Amino acid sequence: MDREQLLQTLTSDVLTYVMHGSFPEKHVMKRIKPNGLDHRFDDFEMLMRLHFILRPDVVDFVEELPVRLRSIKTQTESVSSVSRGTVDGRIDWHGTIQERYSRNPRDSALFVCEHRSENYDIEENLVLKALLAIIYDTLQECRRYFQRDYEWVTDRWKDSLDLVETMTNLFERNVHVRRIRPPQEYEPTDRMIERSADSRQGIYRDAAKLLGRYRETLAGDADALSELLEQTAITPSDDETLFELYVLFRYVSVIENLSDEEFTMRTIESGSQEVARLTSDDTDEQVVLYHDNSARDRGLSFMSDIFDKSARNLSRTERIRREAQEIANTYFSDSEFRTATGRPDVIVLEIHRENQFEYLITEIKYSDRPETIRSGIKETLEYLAFLRQDDELVHNEPSIFGSGWNGVLVVQDLPDTETAAIDDQRSIRILQASEVEDQLQTILQRIL
Repeated sequence: MDREQLLQTLTSDVLTYVMHGSFPEKHVMKRIKPNGLDHRFDDFEMLMRLHFILRPDVVDFVEELPVRLRSIKTQTESVSSVSRGTVDGRIDWHGTIQERYSRNPRDSALFVCEHRSENYDIEENLVLKALLAIIYDTLQECRRYFQRDYEWVTDRWKDSLDLVETMTNLFERNVHVRRIRPPQEYEPTDRMIERSADSRQGIYRDAAKLLGRYRETLAGDADALSELLEQTAITPSDDETLFELYVLFRYVSVIENLSDEEFTMRTIESGSQEVARLTSDDTDEQVVLYHDNSARDRGLSFMSDIFDKSARNLSRTERIRREAQEIANTYFSDSEFRTATGRPDVIVLEIHRENQFEYLITEIKYSDRPETIRSGIKETLEYLAFLRQDDELVHNEPSIFGSGWNGVLVVQDLPDTETAAIDDQRSIRILQASEVEDQLQTILQRIL
């Protein structure tokens, strides 16, 4: 499974689960945003706006603005005004006579004059102003990131901060842009955008196309979202993060299928550490899905038992591991740098039934290299052996790895390598990428 397939599947998953509110929006947004962005970009709309302004055609549009704005359309209209003693424009004698008659027929100093005025508030300009406002506001939100060496910014904006300043100055000071009133909340309407798309002037056709595409993306149009993710490519630099999201959504899909049978899928509230939760309608059984460093308040940890042993009962390897841990705990004052209560970046499925807990621990390795897979096997076994609930080991002798169905290692596809069937494996289950969708159902049914 290559990066293109992952992005395509991720787009589909975002549309299926995130856009319909059945999956925590921020959980995905935090992982597909560039490193270094603050929490504001955990919001779907904000991150999509950032993606939008990094589209090549948006950057090209901004580059051409200084020249194209000189020829924007206006409507010329006649404006009447009443003056006394002075003539401002062409005298409207018919209007003057009527005005004098209504006020004072003998007032020969009163005149009604007409002068021509340019009206900028035509439909095409409102579409243009709405697009420019999106670009301008987003650039202001991201301004501090343009002052740093962020490759994902400079690559799109031609390695020049001058273009950002150009856009800022145009929106704040350009006489033509300033004369266009801000669109109302309901503007521009779809009809306005359609008319602008048929304009004879390229600036309006391009503005309508970009604004329409932006709206489609926010509305969850599959083609628009896929195109945006592909063109801007703001995704994690390591494909393993994408792969983790892929596997996570496969869990959600399988859990959703289970919910059609005996469970009810609960909507996850914003800010919750849970990714998904199912509750049985007939019993008190619950299935809860966690990912990454969530579930800290559930009392879960993966502490080795080397701290439970006396020094004389430790092997040399165990003494090295414990001493290294003690050194780290002594050296670092910030708890984030300590690993004594370390929680690996894995997917945890917690099953609660009859006041007992059972867990499915999933480690992910986006690799087909034998040495990486061996490392993943070792790590998965360690997670199972050292899994603790409220400081108590979950799996004890003689089954320190659980039933054999409590651990899963997901790896890249191995098309030319002979591997064992899932029922013939031992201690943990190893799934290749293409097997996840089908085999997870089997594994979950075995432990449920």
